[in-house]
Amino acid sequence: MAGQQFQYDDSGNTFFYFLTSFVGLIVIPATYYLWPRDQNAEQLRLKSLRRVHGRCLWYRLRLMKSQQSVVPTLKKAALLFGWAVFLFLAYKVSKLDREYQEYNPYEVLNLDAGASVAEIKKQYRVLSLKHHPDKGGDEAMFMKLAKAYSALTNEESRKNWETYGNPDGPRVTSFGIALPAWIVDQKNSMLVLLVYGLAFMVILPVVVGTWWYRSIRYSGDQILINTTQLFMHFMYKTPTMNMKRLVMVLTAAFEFDPRSNKEAIIRPTDNIEVPQLIRELGNINVKKKEPPFCYPYSLKARVLLLTHLARMDVSENIEEDQRFVVKKCPALLQEMINVGCQLTMMATSRGGLRAPRLTSIENCMKLSQMVVQGLQEAKSPLLQLPHFEEEHLRYCISKKYKVRSLEDLVSLKDSDRRNMLRFLGEEKYDEVMAVLGSFPYINMETKLQVLDDEDSNNITAGSIVTVTVTLTRKRMSEMFEKEDNAHLPTTTEEANSEEQVDAKNKTKGWHNKNKGAKKAAKSKKKKLTKKKPVPQQQAKGDKAKQANGNVAGNEVAASKEEEDDLSDKGSESDEAEGNKDSPSERDEESDKQSDNELDEIGGDDEEEWEALQQSIQRRERALLETKSKVTHPVYSLFFPEEKQEWWWLYIADRKEQTLVSMPNHVCTLKDTEEVELKFPAPSKTGNYQYSVILKSDSFMGLDKVKPLKLEVHEAKAMLDNHPQWDIPETEEEEDDPEDSDGIEESEEDEEDND
Repeated sequence: MAGQQFQYDDSGNTFFYFLTSFVGLIVIPATYYLWPRDQNAEQLRLKSLRRVHGRCLWYRLRLMKSQQSVVPTLKKAALLFGWAVFLFLAYKVSKLDREYQEYNPYEVLNLDAGASVAEIKKQYRVLSLKHHPDKGGDEAMFMKLAKAYSALTNEESRKNWETYGNPDGPRVTSFGIALPAWIVDQKNSMLVLLVYGLAFMVILPVVVGTWWYRSIRYSGDQILINTTQLFMHFMYKTPTMNMKRLVMVLTAAFEFDPRSNKEAIIRPTDNIEVPQLIRELGNINVKKKEPPFCYPYSLKARVLLLTHLARMDVSENIEEDQRFVVKKCPALLQEMINVGCQLTMMATSRGGLRAPRLTSIENCMKLSQMVVQGLQEAKSPLLQLPHFEEEHLRYCISKKYKVRSLEDLVSLKDSDRRNMLRFLGEEKYDEVMAVLGSFPYINMETKLQVLDDEDSNNITAGSIVTVTVTLTRKRMSEMFEKEDNAHLPTTTEEANSEEQVDAKNKTKGWHNKNKGAKKAAKSKKKKLTKKKPVPQQQAKGDKAKQANGNVAGNEVAASKEEEDDLSDKGSESDEAEGNKDSPSERDEESDKQSDNELDEIGGDDEEEWEALQQSIQRRERALLETKSKVTHPVYSLFFPEEKQEWWWLYIADRKEQTLVSMPNHVCTLKDTEEVELKFPAPSKTGNYQYSVILKSDSFMGLDKVKPLKLEVHEAKAMLDNHPQWDIPETEEEEDDPEDSDGIEESEEDEEDND
C-alpha cells in the first residue's frame, strides 16, 4: 500500500525554486519603488525654473545636492546586483531535471500512442541493441527501455501503469522540503538554533518595538504628540496671542529638543555664537523664566528663527541648524492652526471653554508667510522680489507712484513702472518682471446655498449652510496684459481725455476698476428710481400747475378722451366675460393656469435635483481621486527647501473675531479648484455680515477677502397633524362593524372546532 515520505532536499534542486521565488519577491517591488527617477527629467525641470527661481536658496541647494549625491548610483548598483542574482537562479532552475513527471512508456520508446505490439517489439529491439551495456551503451537508459517494453507487453505491468501511472504498481509519495539537508544535520543543530533564536527572539522584537515606539510618539502629520499637547496648552492659556508670543511658543516645540529629536543638535560653539546673535537682535525676552521658553534648545531655535526673519548673516557652524529650524516651521504652524480649530470646535459644542481668538489663528498663517519669505511682520511685500532693498522702497512709496503692494506694482503702466525702478539695470529689471509675473493672482467666486432642503436659497435658523468657493489661479503676467490693454487708447480723443484724467487723478488702475463698478452701480440705482410709477392724480395735478391756457385745456380734454377709451375697454371686457357659456370654461382656464404653475414648479424641482446630484457626484469623485499636492513652486529667496503654493480658505466673523467655518488647507490648487465650506446658520433670525478669506501660506500681500451676507429666516414649524394622518369618523365606524363581525366569526369557528 502506498505511503507518504517527507524528505529534505539532498541535491538542492527544490531549494533553488524556493530561493528564486524569494529573491524575485524582493527585487521586483524594490525596483518599482526604489529605482531612481530619470535624472535628466529633473535637470530639465530645474533648467526651466532657472530664469525665475535661479536666485532662490532652495534652487541653489538642489543643484549642489544633485551634483554631489551618490545615493542614486548606490541604489542602481544594489538593484542591478539583485537582478543579477535573480537571473542566475532562474537560469539554474531552468537547467534542473524534472524529477516529478508523468511516466509514459511510449515516449521512452519514441513511439506514438496506440502503436501495435509488432511496432513496439521492433522499436525495442532496435533501441536495446543500441543502448545495451555489453555494446557500450548506457545501462540506465537500457533499464528504462526494458521497463517501458514490459509496461506495454506484460498484462500486469500494463494494468499497473494504467491504474497507478507506474508499471511497478503504487509507490510511496515523496514530498520534498525546499531546504537543504544540512540544516537538520545533528552537527549543525546548535548553529541553526542560534540563528533562529537571534532572528526571531532578538532582531524581530527590536525592529517591531522600535517602529512601534516611534509611531506612537508622532501624529498623523509626523508631529510629535508632546508638541501638539504643548501647543494646545498655550493656545488655551493665551487665547489672544501676539506675534512675539507666537514665536516663543513655536520655537518651544519638542522637534528642536535633542532629547526628543536626534536631528536637533546642541553644539559647543552655541555658548559663544547664540549670545552674540541675541545682542544683535535686541529684546527677545531672554530673561523670561517660564518653561520651556527658558530652556537652551528653545532659546537657540528662537534666535535662529528671528535671525532668519531679519535676514541676518550667521556663521557656517550655525547655518545648518538655522535651515533645520526654518524647514520645520511651516508644518508646526499648520499643526498649531489645527489645534486652534479643535479648541474652537470644543468651545462651540460644549461651552464654558475659551476658544482662541481669530487674531491668534491668523497670526499663525501670517507667520508662515514670514518664515517662507524671510521677512519681518512690518516689512513691505515688495521685498519678496529680487534686487529690492530697504533703500529702494522710497522710490515706490513716493507721492508720485504710491506703490505699497505687489498689486499696486502690477497696476502701473509699463513706462511708469520702468521709470520708478530706474535704479535697476535692464537685466535686473527683466528678472524682477519675470518673478513678479510668476506670482499667483487668485479669482474667488462664492455661491451660498442650503443643500438637502426644499428651498436651497432660503436660509433658516440652525440649518447647515454650504458655501461653494471656486478658486481660479492665474499668473500676474496675465494681469500685465490686461493692464496694458486697458491703457491702450482707441482714438486720439480718448487718449487726450485719458491724459487729462491722469493729470487730475493719479490713482491706480487697480483701484479704478472698483470705482468704476461703484459708479455703474450708482447709475443703475438712479435709473431704477426714475422708473418708479407716479400716481395718476398726482401727475394730473402737476400738469395742471405747470401748464397754462390752452395747453391745460388740451391736456384735460385728452385725459377725458383717455378715460372714455378705458371705460369702453372695460365695458367690452365685462361683456366678454359675461358672454361665456358656462362655468366649465372658467374651470378649464383655471386648470390650465394651475397646470402651467405646476410645470414651472416641477421644472425648478428638476433643476435643483440635478444640481444636488451633480454636487454629490463631484464629492464622490473628489473622495476617490487622489490629487497631487505638487502645484507651483514658491519663489522664496531665503527658504532652504522647495515649497509648493498652498492656501487657507475659511469664513470668519470679523466683528466677533471668531471662526465661522474651520480653515480648509487647499493643497491642490493648480488651475481651478472648487471647495465647499459648511457651517451652521445662527439660531437667531436677522442679517449677518461674514467674510470669506483666502490666505497664502507662502506669499505676503496676496490675501483675498470677499464679503458674505447672510439673511437668516425663521425655521418652519413642525406639523403636529398632517392631512394624511387624519382618519374620517365615517371610515372608523365602517371599520368597527367589520372588526366585530370578524371576531364573531372567529368565535363561531372555535366553537365548531370544540
